Amino acid sequence: MALANLRIQPRFPTWPVYLAGLLPALWYLYQIFYGDLGADPAKTLEHAMGEWALRFLILGLAITPLRREFGIGLLKYRRAIGLAAFFYVVLHLLVYLLLDQGLDWSAIWADIVKRPYITIGMAGFLLLLPLAATSFNAAIRWLGGRNWNRLHKLVYPAVLAGAVHYVMLVKSWPLEPLVYLGIVLALLAWRVWRRA
Repeated sequence: MALANLRIQPRFPTWPVYLAGLLPALWYLYQIFYGDLGADPAKTLEHAMGEWALRFLILGLAITPLRREFGIGLLKYRRAIGLAAFFYVVLHLLVYLLLDQGLDWSAIWADIVKRPYITIGMAGFLLLLPLAATSFNAAIRWLGGRNWNRLHKLVYPAVLAGAVHYVMLVKSWPLEPLVYLGIVLALLAWRVWRRA
């Protein structure tokens, strides 16, 4: 039997996915209270929130290939996964704004203008804003399904921006950011291939 003909459809409700999305944040909150975040807690937290954002974005991007190639139906969980991703993007940004920069807006603006990895990260965040704002059923009805689908294709450049932001951030070539970038490129290439 071809893998694509298999049908694996999890039957559990979406609320456990929302709950699971909160677990990493709760773990890091625990570590904050117990002083387990190392010598530079703000940087550790900032990087951790960014990594979790990217993981959830990649998971959301993988849902369609998993369904079409392997018959694994996770579509009903995509909204929960996408909102978890946005939650961690916002946490990542808040840690940067509050703990790293102390809401020094002139320094923040200088960072955005002078540091390409921050420029790219901010661009990714801006691309995700309309997706988060239209992630409820009324927005789908208001926009119409076709327009809503077109708008939500902004997730592709947003995820790519997140992966590039991570690679540029580390200022060397460790394996982990390159693996994330490779996965994102593979998932985007799959979409190009399937449309051909």
